Amino acid sequence: MKRYCNHPAAYALIFFSAVLLIGCSKGTDQGNAPGSPQDPDATDKPRVALIMKSLANEFFATMAEGAKEHEREHADQYSLVVNGIKDERDLSRQVALVEEMVASGVSAIVIAPADSKALVPALRRAQKAGVVVINIDNRLDAEILEQESVSIPFVGPDNLAGAKKVGDYLAKNRTGDKVLILEGIRTSFNAQQRLKGFQAAMEEAGMEILDSQSAEWEMSKANTIASSMLSEHPEATAILAANDSMALGAIAAVKNAGRTGEVQIVGFDNITAIQQAIREGKVLATADQHGDQLAVYGIEAALQQIADQEKGEDQETPVDLIHKENLDQ
Repeated sequence: MKRYCNHPAAYALIFFSAVLLIGCSKGTDQGNAPGSPQDPDATDKPRVALIMKSLANEFFATMAEGAKEHEREHADQYSLVVNGIKDERDLSRQVALVEEMVASGVSAIVIAPADSKALVPALRRAQKAGVVVINIDNRLDAEILEQESVSIPFVGPDNLAGAKKVGDYLAKNRTGDKVLILEGIRTSFNAQQRLKGFQAAMEEAGMEILDSQSAEWEMSKANTIASSMLSEHPEATAILAANDSMALGAIAAVKNAGRTGEVQIVGFDNITAIQQAIREGKVLATADQHGDQLAVYGIEAALQQIADQEKGEDQETPVDLIHKENLDQ
């Protein structure tokens, strides 16, 4: 025989419990739903992806730290996602990073492309998906941009002018007239521009370029190539390296050749190791494109474009000559 509870207090308890359950259910579905107005963690901040080249290169590690510091100082304005590739030549991975960031729903991509041509189609697709794209450090190829019918603002330094400053300083302080050049990746616009800057300075000074080869931005490769060039051209009195990593390789090559103090070396980037080499007289000069701020310039341009909902414009950023006399100023 079944027994039913008819006590008024029991009915009251059941009714009160039901009210609580309904109230909790409503709170879960609406009040605490991610992104709802009542959610204290909800945010409509834009997400900006920074995609760089090799983080093994101190220049890009410095760039990343500068960007992270900027994010900490402007945490209420945007959030940052930092990416880099292991190798300067790993173009497929950088393309994949662009696609991954678009798929993740970022608002903007700020990119230092490993190649001036190969990244353009992926970036065009990113723009088509509604992502703001800002090009920093290495300018994308103008012809390919036109072919792809895409306009991407460049925020960065005049690499030709920076290299010309370095080459001019070498010419004014030279110990000889015969030089060697270590180039960056030849399909990169900044490598092309730095080479032109070096060549222009040497031509104006009447200095002879004995050899010019690409070490693809890499220190170890620069060491090998510089060693070979010094062996083939013992009359060389200077090496112009298109970045500081290659300048470090040149320092080792000069030392191994027993020519420290005889062969002058210049670089480009002003990384910490080169600053010390300048103090020690192993490197004559370098160019500072303010790597700690370069990504910041791009991020600020991206945020401005998001706010204005209009296409951004190119912005030239500083590049300064660094040598022993002004290094610690």
